[in-house]
Amino acid sequence: MVARPARAEPAGPTGPAGPAGPARGSVRTRLLDAAEELFYEQGLAATGVDAVLRRAHVAPATLYAHFGGKDGLVAAYLRRRHERWRQVWDAALERAGDNAVERLLSVFDALGALRGAQDAARGCAFLGAAVEVVDPAHPAREWLQADTELLTTVLRRLAVEAGAEDPVALAAELLLLYDGLLAARARRALAPDPAFTAATSLPAVRALAAGAVVRHLPERVGR
Repeated sequence: MVARPARAEPAGPTGPAGPAGPARGSVRTRLLDAAEELFYEQGLAATGVDAVLRRAHVAPATLYAHFGGKDGLVAAYLRRRHERWRQVWDAALERAGDNAVERLLSVFDALGALRGAQDAARGCAFLGAAVEVVDPAHPAREWLQADTELLTTVLRRLAVEAGAEDPVALAAELLLLYDGLLAARARRALAPDPAFTAATSLPAVRALAAGAVVRHLPERVGR
């Protein structure tokens, strides 16, 4: 299993530890659903609180009660994406079993399982948010850092477990391919081109990653 950050989700005074119930949970989910759609589609700065409230059909006081303001909502949005990604990757690792190569390639399988039509056009939510959230004190920074730490830590651990001759280099190469695949999605949305699409598709990038894994593993590792 992959680890999650220890600190609790930023929230307002009546957040996760406050009053609970079906109505509150339903409203909170609607706010997060609306925020995820709008923040991802339009960007953080371009999305005002009013737009989120309109899509979620809730009053301003409700948002502030649950999240303390827009910054808390942004942090909660990224936390939920992080948690979902962690769970999908855990499932991909479980499917890979004990196969060393497949476990290292599971990050791409997880990305394929997580991807939707919207994600295919917008690229990585965390890299996009990192461009906008530059204040180190912003509560969302925890989850931007958590995304990078999760990727680097798990990929390095898998490389060590596989017996890679240079686990750090292998993990870095896989992360580079992972980031490149996400960036290519955004470029394909800007200027669709069949040849570029084929060359930067998930199967094509996964094949490149498989080659990198085999190069880094000693001959004794079963494939």
